Amino acid sequence: MAEFKEISPNAPAGEKLLNWVDNRFPASKLYKDHLSEYYASKNLNIWYVFGALSLLVLVIQIVTGIFLTMHYKPDAALAFASVEYIMRDVSWGWLIRYMHSTGASAFFVVVYLHMFRGLMYGSYRKPRELVWIFGCAIFLVLMAEAFMGYLLPWGQMSYWGAQVIVNLFSAIPVIGPDLALLIRGDFVVGDATLNRFFSFHVIAMPLVLLGLVVAHIIALHEVGSNNPDGIEIKAPDAPKDAKGNPLDGIPFHPYYTVHDILSVSVFLMAFTAIVFFAPEMGGYFLEYNNFIPADPLTTPLHIAPVWYFTPYYSMLRAITDEMMFVLVACVIIGAVLAVAKGNLPSFLKAGVVGVAVLICALMLSIDAKFWGVVVMGGAVIIMFFLPWLDYSPVRSIRYRPDWHKYIYAAFVFMFVVLGYLGVKAPGVWGIIAGQDIAERVSQLFTLGYFGFFLLMPWWSKLGTFKQVPDRVTFTPH
Repeated sequence: MAEFKEISPNAPAGEKLLNWVDNRFPASKLYKDHLSEYYASKNLNIWYVFGALSLLVLVIQIVTGIFLTMHYKPDAALAFASVEYIMRDVSWGWLIRYMHSTGASAFFVVVYLHMFRGLMYGSYRKPRELVWIFGCAIFLVLMAEAFMGYLLPWGQMSYWGAQVIVNLFSAIPVIGPDLALLIRGDFVVGDATLNRFFSFHVIAMPLVLLGLVVAHIIALHEVGSNNPDGIEIKAPDAPKDAKGNPLDGIPFHPYYTVHDILSVSVFLMAFTAIVFFAPEMGGYFLEYNNFIPADPLTTPLHIAPVWYFTPYYSMLRAITDEMMFVLVACVIIGAVLAVAKGNLPSFLKAGVVGVAVLICALMLSIDAKFWGVVVMGGAVIIMFFLPWLDYSPVRSIRYRPDWHKYIYAAFVFMFVVLGYLGVKAPGVWGIIAGQDIAERVSQLFTLGYFGFFLLMPWWSKLGTFKQVPDRVTFTPH
C-alpha cells in the first residue's frame, strides 16, 4: 500500500482536495504521464490531428446515441415511426438525429485520414506494431457498429442493405446458411434481426470500441508518437536534456492540446455546416430511399451500402466467375515466384506448391460469391499485417524514392474510384463490346489494391533512399 502524501494545513482548499484525491487515485500522475510530461516530437504537422478528431467524433456519437435511444423503438412495426417522431416531435430531436448520422460519416472520414497518415509516415513500423493492430481492430469494430446502426431506421435501404449483406454469409460453405440464420435470428430480416442489431449497436460494440480505444492510446503512450521524419526522439542515443527529456520533443500539454483545439474548432465549423445545411449530403450520408418505410415486397432499383463501405462492396461485386480465373493465375504466378526466387528449403518449396494447388482447386470448385466475401473481408484483414509487409529501410515517405509517392497516390486513387463505383449501379460507364467498363475497372483496381500490400515486400525496398537526418527537421513559426 502506498504511503499517503502529507500537505501543509495552511495549503489552499484546492490543493488539499487534489492531495486527497491523489492519495486515493493517481489523478496528477495520469495528467503528468499522458499530458504535461508526455513528450511528442516538435515537428508534428496537420496530419496528426485526426486521432484527436476521431476521439471527438466518438464522444459525439455516444452522447447523441444515448439521447436517440431514449425515444427509439427497436420494433419492426414501430422503428420507422419512432425515428419520424424524433425528427418531428421531440425537442431538438432533428438536431440529435442529424448529428448522429453526420457523425457516422465524419467518423469514417477522420479514421480513413488517420490511417493514411500512418501509412505515409510508417507509424506501423517497430516498435508501434501493436498500436497499428489496435487501430485496425478499432476500424473493424467501427464497420460492424456502423452496419448494425444502419439497419435501425428501418427504411428501405436499411432493410434491403441488411438483407444483401447478411445473405452474403450464406455463401460460406457448410456453415453459411446456419450462420446467416444466427445473424438474422429468423429466416428473413425482421423484428428479431432489428432487436439483435439494436442490442449490439447500443451495448456490445460500443463497449468493445471503447476498450480498444483505451488500449490504442495506452500502447501509443508506451512507445511514444511517431513523427513525419520517422525518427525516434526517445531512443537511448537520441539527444536529451539534463532531466532526460528529448531535445526534439515538447510536452503534449499545452503545445499540442492548443494545436488540437484549433483543429477541433475548424472541424466543428465544417461539421455544423453539414448538419444544418446539407445533412443528407446529396444522398451520400442519408439515402433518399431510407426516408421510405421498409417494404419487404418492394425492392429498390439499386441497392448499395453507405459510401464508407462502398470500396469493399465494389471488391465484392468485382469477383465474378471470369475473375476467378484471373485470381487462380495470380496464385500460380505467386507460387512459381516463391519457388524460383525464394531461398526456401526443398520441403517448404513442396509445401508452397501443394498449398497453391489446393487453393486453386478450392477457387474453381466453390462459388465465386463466396470468394467475393473472402476478398471483401480480406481487404480489411490484410491491413493488420502491414508492419510485416513493409521492408523499407526508412519509415517516412519523406526519405523514400520519389516514385514511391506515385504508388501511394495510385493506391488512394484506386480506393476512391472503387468507392465511387460501389455507390453506382452496374453499367454506370456504359458497355463496350459486351463488357461492362465499370466492372472491368473494379476488377483491375481490386487487383491493384491487393497488389499494393502483397507486393510491398518487393517494391518497398527498391530504389535510392534519402539520408535520414539525425534529428527531426523543425522550423519554429
